[in-house]
Amino acid sequence: MSDPTRPPGPKIISVANQKGGVGKTTTTINLAAALVEIGNRVLVVDLDPQGNASTGLGIEMEDREHTTYDLLLDDIPLKDVILATDIDDLAIVPATVDLSSADIELISNEKRSFLLHDALRQTDMDAYGFDFILIDCPPSLNLLTVNAMIASNSVLVPLQSEFFALEGLSQLMLTVREVRQTGNPSLRIEGVVLTMHDARNNLSQQVEQDARDNLGDIVFKTRIPRNVRVSEAPSFAMPVLSYDSTSKGAVAYRDLAKELVANNAAVGA
Repeated sequence: MSDPTRPPGPKIISVANQKGGVGKTTTTINLAAALVEIGNRVLVVDLDPQGNASTGLGIEMEDREHTTYDLLLDDIPLKDVILATDIDDLAIVPATVDLSSADIELISNEKRSFLLHDALRQTDMDAYGFDFILIDCPPSLNLLTVNAMIASNSVLVPLQSEFFALEGLSQLMLTVREVRQTGNPSLRIEGVVLTMHDARNNLSQQVEQDARDNLGDIVFKTRIPRNVRVSEAPSFAMPVLSYDSTSKGAVAYRDLAKELVANNAAVGA
């Protein structure tokens, strides 16, 4: 039973697509930074064993003493796993390759699908005052991704504006449906965001048209352009909003953050 005296928790969003290279981590990092710019406190949970979100937010490997692996499988205090970044009001639970073995270890745990759900809702989380938690999921529909979806209020799906983009999306939607039936009946699709979009390219235009025809209003109006500044920013361990604040990519992620907040206000979330 929920405690009516506790403050309302943060909005938890999984950023997921089992297809790699679609801009999932890039979207997590830059959407987080854009949400902070408009006055939110944000936590990124790096649930990908590659740890790219951690690297992209400037967390050195030697500073990742405790990670999402510990958050899931060990009784580690939140203050030891939540790290500050160089951006005020943006924190992260980092990841390392250790997380790749978590799937095997989770299988024997009777609460295996709810570990992240419970970790993100412990009372110690209240003191941080996060408005949003963004979970960067691995590029597969495994037990880690299921944990993320059961922990989340919604799923945001980056969709690359290239051939075969819509293939595989149906499998993700089936996973969302299964999670609704087995562990999180209120899970919804936050939206599909088109990434690496080139308005001059006929293929990008066709993918966008197909997505809007097939998926309707769940496709965000904001499109993330193919932009060299977005590609360069991770190598400097910062979001594109910090790396080149006026670039087309930075502007697009700001627009996406505003659209996401407006959509949530409209549905009373």
